[in-house]
Amino acid sequence: MAKLKITLKKSTNKAVESQVATVKALGLGKIGTSVEHNDNPQIRGMIRKVSHLVCVEEI
Repeated sequence: MAKLKITLKKSTNKAVESQVATVKALGLGKIGTSVEHNDNPQIRGMIRKVSHLVCVEEI
């Protein structure tokens, strides 16, 4: 199964509350932090919701 490396690139200060909750659910906190998740439809949907705040790489 493919994995995705997700990195928080922008601040969540002025983001909508649901987007902030999505970033936290992905396991991201501060700018520059990265996490790895399996590539599945649920994670892809979360990434799509906050795509303007994160950077995604396939591993």
